[in-house]
Amino acid sequence: MIDLPVAEALPRLTAALRAAPNAVLVAPPGAGKTTLVPLVLKDEPWAEGSRILVLEPRRVAARAAARRMADMLGEGQPGGTIGLATRLDRLVSDRTRVEVVTEGLLVRRLQSDPGLEGVAAVLFDEAHERNLDTDLALALCLDLQANLRPELRLLAMSATLDGAAFARLMGAGASQDAETGPDDASAPAGGPTIGLAEAPVIESLGRAFPVEVKHRSRDLKDARDLPEAMAGAIRDALRDHPGDVLAFLPGWGEIRRTAERLSGLDALVVPLHGELPPAEQDIALNPAPDGRRKVVLATSIAETSLTVPGVRIVVDGGYRRAPRLDAATGLSRLATLRIGRAAAEQRAGRAGRQAPGVAIRLWTEALHRGLPQADRPEMLEAELSSLVLDCAAWGAAPAALAFLDPPPAGAVAAAQALLRDLDALDGAGRITDVGRRMARLGTHPRLARMMLAATDDGERALAADIAALLEERDPIRGRDAPSDIHLRLDLLHGRDRGDSDAGAIHRIRRAAALHRRRLRVHGSVAAQGDAGALLAAGFPDRIAAKRGTMDGAFRLASGQGARLPVTDPLARAALLAVADLELQGTDTRIRMAAPIDRAVLEARFPERLRRDEGAAFDARAGAVVARRRLMFGPLVLEESTLPHADPAAVAIALAEAAAERGLRDLNWIDAARQAQARIGWMRRVEGEAWPDVSDAALVASVRDWLAPHLHGRTRLAELRALDLAVLLVDALPWDRRRALDAALPARIALPGGRSAAIDYARDTPTLEARAQHLFGLAAMPPLAGGRVPLQVALLSPAGRLVAVTGDLAGFWKGGWAEVRRDMRGRYPKHAWPEDPAAPG
Repeated sequence: MIDLPVAEALPRLTAALRAAPNAVLVAPPGAGKTTLVPLVLKDEPWAEGSRILVLEPRRVAARAAARRMADMLGEGQPGGTIGLATRLDRLVSDRTRVEVVTEGLLVRRLQSDPGLEGVAAVLFDEAHERNLDTDLALALCLDLQANLRPELRLLAMSATLDGAAFARLMGAGASQDAETGPDDASAPAGGPTIGLAEAPVIESLGRAFPVEVKHRSRDLKDARDLPEAMAGAIRDALRDHPGDVLAFLPGWGEIRRTAERLSGLDALVVPLHGELPPAEQDIALNPAPDGRRKVVLATSIAETSLTVPGVRIVVDGGYRRAPRLDAATGLSRLATLRIGRAAAEQRAGRAGRQAPGVAIRLWTEALHRGLPQADRPEMLEAELSSLVLDCAAWGAAPAALAFLDPPPAGAVAAAQALLRDLDALDGAGRITDVGRRMARLGTHPRLARMMLAATDDGERALAADIAALLEERDPIRGRDAPSDIHLRLDLLHGRDRGDSDAGAIHRIRRAAALHRRRLRVHGSVAAQGDAGALLAAGFPDRIAAKRGTMDGAFRLASGQGARLPVTDPLARAALLAVADLELQGTDTRIRMAAPIDRAVLEARFPERLRRDEGAAFDARAGAVVARRRLMFGPLVLEESTLPHADPAAVAIALAEAAAERGLRDLNWIDAARQAQARIGWMRRVEGEAWPDVSDAALVASVRDWLAPHLHGRTRLAELRALDLAVLLVDALPWDRRRALDAALPARIALPGGRSAAIDYARDTPTLEARAQHLFGLAAMPPLAGGRVPLQVALLSPAGRLVAVTGDLAGFWKGGWAEVRRDMRGRYPKHAWPEDPAAPG
């Protein structure tokens, strides 16, 4: 059991946790930290008679880890000494000493048992992934430790963890005894003292075989080309190298399309992603039964924690799916993103776990040099209403808890606004009785509020079905699937359409059964009631009214526009309760909805109805006119025309119409985007002294910055004449404008009297220039005193990218030699000096 690389670090780890309550363990993939560390710690004196919780970010990894530990103890399956708890499964008994849980469940357990009674330690595996629930669970555990359970042990584990940052975070409240050091095995087991600045970091070198890394010669033009490129690379790899293949793709759609292109391959091709049933996951995690070579097509779940035996070849597509806040919908959505360099190294390392291997990356070395070092934490990108509600239920504001990255103030404010809309918070931001009941349901606040709105068992059964449906993948395949949610509900009760996803339906049914148990509804109760009325309770900002006579055009109660194809059965509905939205280019598409009657709105939300007179935008005319209206939020339920309107009101109405359409009627030329990006960078480095000019903030503040420039205008078409770059910069005070030009110049002078523009709209500001135009420039001038990064994209004489660097001086001394050799061969008529930094 102890013949694993991490074993050499265990004496240091156990000594550290006897002396101090918190520690950080950094060990490479395959070292055995996930399975061996919990088994050793359960026998420590401080853990006697208690349970150790092991937090895994993914269900697949949780199952694999629990089964591996049970097997190491000779128990075969979880449920004995080793327990397993996921959202849909629980295998735990009175004998359980180590319980593997998925991230969301630990937050739920902390809410229902804030003292974590009977738990001696919490181990955060793969903490570097920085998932929202993991960050929150760690913050809550640190708060619990500081205020109630100083003896609770906390251990962060990972292969690529920023050990110093976690050590600072986890050491703020705990320290070793002054008389004992972290390596002193005689430290008392009962409870360490409080006050150290940093937790100890234990590193295990592990054992890894060499991995040869290969890059493509050309980058893919589009992520949609990935399945074809992946299938070709896999065929070549099987021909040229020994061993099984682990291929990384961003999602199940790319996995399916790649598998189709591998038809006829003399190898077992199997998928591996979180939505697979356990039996199918086991096929990927075990050797092929017939001895054939195996190709595992996996998402990021195979990056860490899991060992796929036999793999000596990794083919990395270089993309991942991650939640990102969608400004159009106000919710998180899964986006396809480039991975960072740390994740690429993690993936490559999978090829060297059992023997020397090869990692084939489907992108160029030039692109690799420009990748960020690490993926951005979910905390900085996701919608935060669940986190804010959990913090309120815990009794602490997000700002009062210890997070590695504090939740962004804007996302917290948006989450608080939504929670007030859902009756979960009162006007002072305190949690309400409804909010506490929502938090206990363990799902997104919108779905929890919807379930609490049900008034009888039939409605509660229907609400459970809808909540499960919205948590899982749409069971109707295809981007053109009709939007009516009733079609999905029919599938759950056996009415097959022929285009449905059987796996998704199975998962939805299991999740619905779980929600029924939480709502105390028997499984035999028939789902009955008004789906639109229930959705309105959880999505009050997404009640949608048809716009004029145009089929498929709607306006949401949040103020934004949304659409349906004119052929959709709900395209002619007067009112909809919208459950799911998707941003498609500049349009917001309604993916799932249910009709709702106006009488239901008036009965459920009487406080939102109002009558007003003033200017209103007429979408058919594309202009502002004077109206008298009966309103539900910004939705017009009745209206009549008035002869005149106040000019200021007209300007505001026109600005708000532009905001509703995402400001796309404005003239967003490159100069405007660059001005926006430059101001955005200054705000990032200097804080709120600079205005927020993100798209979302501009939409929200059109009355302040846009309306004053619209007096005398009544039509959207007239907005194209506005110079947005001037508007954005001139809105700054005079001293700020000077500071902007000094800190972040639009162009930088180059040798020979040339200059080049900086593209500030990229993730990292970038100056593109032919390499020859940079000769004589020793280094790039710092932006904002060095606080804003600047990278240089060097181009060939033909304008092709040859290198990207954030350190020009260092590049001239190092990487330039290789580029120079290539350029001299390709362009012999050009001069390619050995020392480009020297003056010409």
